[in-house]
Amino acid sequence: MPNKHNTDRRHHIAKMKFKVQNWPEYEAGLRRRGSLTLWIEDAALAQWQSVGPRGQARYQGIAIETCLMLRAAFKMALRQTEGLMASVLTLMNLTISAPDHTTVSRRSVRLPIMKSAPAPKGPLHVLIDSTGLEVFGAGQWLVAKHGAKSRRTWRKLHLAVDADSGMIVAQVLTDQHMDDASQVGPLLTQIEEEIEKVIADGAYDGAPTYQAIAQRGADIEVVIPPRKTAVSATESRSPNQRDRHLDLINAEGRLAWQKATGYGQRALVETTMGRYKSLIGPRLRARGFAAQQTEAGIGVAVLNRMLAAARPNSVRSQKMAS
Repeated sequence: MPNKHNTDRRHHIAKMKFKVQNWPEYEAGLRRRGSLTLWIEDAALAQWQSVGPRGQARYQGIAIETCLMLRAAFKMALRQTEGLMASVLTLMNLTISAPDHTTVSRRSVRLPIMKSAPAPKGPLHVLIDSTGLEVFGAGQWLVAKHGAKSRRTWRKLHLAVDADSGMIVAQVLTDQHMDDASQVGPLLTQIEEEIEKVIADGAYDGAPTYQAIAQRGADIEVVIPPRKTAVSATESRSPNQRDRHLDLINAEGRLAWQKATGYGQRALVETTMGRYKSLIGPRLRARGFAAQQTEAGIGVAVLNRMLAAARPNSVRSQKMAS
């Protein structure tokens, strides 16, 4: 019978130990995330609503956005959001009113997709990747309630993240069948700042990705690991970026290539996606695709505002076993 201690020792995995250097500021920012003043801004209240033809309140888009952000930040249903917003306005002794939940739901379909937070000053190192968000609809309800078989429906959230700040600088929501490379162009189009480097994983390897990036800027450095079966075509033409990556990998190995190109930064976009699913949620609540696009845009805006309020400055201290 194997010794238990020897078995446990074989299963020990070395992990990196990180230390947050700005803990007092980070802790204060985490508390601020729960403050209503972070989500209900004076500028929004100042242009909250106007008076319609029949004397009824006509809510501006910023009022609907505020309610949707409040809902996403605190993971509430629309009715609960309406009640919270109404109570806040009452406590503030304001004469404006809170839009009811049906108005918020209806207006979210036509609401322009929110732009991501203004990108930091360039040139930017942009990290691109996608993740799946589940759509919980009637099919999933039948599975949960009656055990019926149903094909799950997903949406793809494509993100572009600034490597230095961690801010999401562009986002696109598509159906589950859309390939990743086709969304590189739409993501880069949303970024107004200068781009110096684009990093993505092997799923983006191919001519469409390189062409989309070249259309944005011919001098942008592209860091994408070529497929293991990729072959350089330098004999028939001058080497391009992909050929140079292949030559370095063949000469030094993939680990050396990752270190030389800074490919390890790509882990930051995976961290962002994990943060999105943890803080916003892994599932879309809206039923229609237009409303789902609004919901994803709101989620990105909320995540960026949270990150602006509190971001840890972590450094690796040492390796340790767990």
